[in-house]
Amino acid sequence: MNPIVQSALRIEAKVLPGHKIEIELPPDARSNAIGETIDIILLLPNRSVSSQNESIQDILSEIHAQRPENRSVEEIDRDFQLEREAWSS
Repeated sequence: MNPIVQSALRIEAKVLPGHKIEIELPPDARSNAIGETIDIILLLPNRSVSSQNESIQDILSEIHAQRPENRSVEEIDRDFQLEREAWSS
């Protein structure tokens, strides 16, 4: 059985108009890769969850909309107590 050797390159690229990316392999890359299919993994830059145009009210409304509906304070307290008991046993 022959072992598989896999190479990886890290190349930075700018996104061009039309959301296109052009990548040029460095000269020392495998010369016999022409015509082969390769895998490309894109790591997008981190970006803030909220935009500067979003108000705190908009952010809070979005958070509240994601909460489960119709849970009373008693139900929440019961869930907390069950979780505490599970951790202490």
